[in-house]
Amino acid sequence: MEILPYTKEHLLFRERIRDFCQKKVAPHVEKWEKDGIVDRQIWKAMGQEGFLCTWADSCYGGMGGDFLYSIIALEEMAKTNHYGLDAFLHSDIVVPYIASYGSRQQKEKYLPGCVSGDIVAAVAMTEPDAGSDLASMSLSAEEKEGFVHLNGVKTFISNGLSCDLVVTAARDPLCENRHASVSLYLVESGFEGFSRGRPANKLGVHSQDTAELYYQNCKVPLQNLLGKKGAGFSMLMEKLAQERLLVAVLAACKAKFALEQTIEILKHQAKGPLSQAESFALVEMTTEAELARVFVEKLVLEHMAGKDDTARVCMAKYWASEMANRVVSQCLDLIGLEATTEACPVVRTFRDLRVFKIFAGTNEIMKKVAAKSLGFSK
Repeated sequence: MEILPYTKEHLLFRERIRDFCQKKVAPHVEKWEKDGIVDRQIWKAMGQEGFLCTWADSCYGGMGGDFLYSIIALEEMAKTNHYGLDAFLHSDIVVPYIASYGSRQQKEKYLPGCVSGDIVAAVAMTEPDAGSDLASMSLSAEEKEGFVHLNGVKTFISNGLSCDLVVTAARDPLCENRHASVSLYLVESGFEGFSRGRPANKLGVHSQDTAELYYQNCKVPLQNLLGKKGAGFSMLMEKLAQERLLVAVLAACKAKFALEQTIEILKHQAKGPLSQAESFALVEMTTEAELARVFVEKLVLEHMAGKDDTARVCMAKYWASEMANRVVSQCLDLIGLEATTEACPVVRTFRDLRVFKIFAGTNEIMKKVAAKSLGFSK
């Protein structure tokens, strides 16, 4: 039974992007995993097909679709078993900052390129000494001679090497209020004083270009302030809700993918009916995956209706990511020796899922936010 109200148009869109993923994405995944980055042309190919920023208005080249198109794109990309082509980060986490808070001039300048794939976007929040506590960031922003000068370092930035535009969080060092000192700036890759470090050598998500970004007297035009000065922290908090929901949806998708692959492998190994122990284990894991699907899809509906349910979104993000990691680990146990080689697709899923418990706010932070929202703590 479908919970989400997919229309005929949604289903046709799913067929199109599924075909695209099978023909244009899947054949290149192994190369991208070795290279540590996806080919730039794939971004433009996705843009040409209308698969980026599906929610964008037609005046910017978008299709003006609802949130279900974003969910479909995320689900179909998850089936390619890699996390390098981070389209959902670009389309549904970063670019919405511009759509929601940007000036008319900023939208006209950047949104068409984000929709077409000519501009790849990233968001820079995390710093070497400031992870989950965003208010403690130290990257400074000082106005001098008609520019904002940014100084500092951001780390673990997804799309860090391929990005053309970075939504950068920085703070006014003269403002004593930590939360009111944060502002967001649109930093183009060609700005003076902006540079990138080497790609991070990560446990998983190997095809995702993750890097440090350096701001050394980076000169940002005053008109590239995004939204109001000092409102950056509240803007980040507002957009983190959708990011956390999407992580929960993706975790549920990854668990389902791993289970499907495991069942296929076990049937091939057994060359007949599975053992009772295997069958029972698969039933238990499938139950958890189905529970996650129902939970996150209900939250998707509420999100589309404009309901703010911070507590349950945080609960979904932490529980779905923990569940997916637990399920995929057990899948490897069931597969046995075959799961010790890179030839087993579940191995990559296992590695890639580890970071789900960390990004978009660690699961410990999710519990803290949920507890406060529910009135369990101050």
